[in-house]
Parts: sequence; C-alpha cells; structure tokens
Amino acid sequence: MKLPIIKQLTQFIDDNDQDYLIETIEVLEALTEVSSLKDEELDVIGELISNMYGALEVHKMTKEGMDKKDALNAFMKRVLGSIDK
Repeated sequence: MKLPIIKQLTQFIDDNDQDYLIETIEVLEALTEVSSLKDEELDVIGELISNMYGALEVHKMTKEGMDKKDALNAFMKRVLGSIDK
C-alpha cells in the first residue's frame, strides 16, 4: 500500500462518490479470474485493490469525524502493525 495513492483515492471519493471505487474493485476482482494473467499482473491488480480498500477505510474514518491526516496515519499504523505480527 502506498500512502500517496490512498490519499489521492480518498480525495477522489470526497470529490465524487465511494461507489466508483467499490465498482472498480469489483471489476478488478473479476479480472483476477483470468487464467492467462501473469503473476506480476496479478500483483499490480492486487496492489490497486489494496489501495482502494485502504482509501475506503480512510474515508470511513473521516466520515466518523476523524481528521483526514489523522485517519491516514492511523490506517497506515494499523497496516504496519499487522505486518509486524
């Protein structure tokens, strides 16, 4: 996951609607079923999906009243904490 991408996607949600990201995630998840995709291609799709889910989570935290910067930092700490375990 990359914080600048999550930040950009969160701004996209603010400017538009989270439904765009949800539908894009569904399309990307459907693409992962293509048997001829190479591992590198699946990795890229997986990274995009992860960043989009991250943006949705950050957006949810900001809707609950958290400052955007704090929400981004809290999310990344949670991700890094789960990696360390």
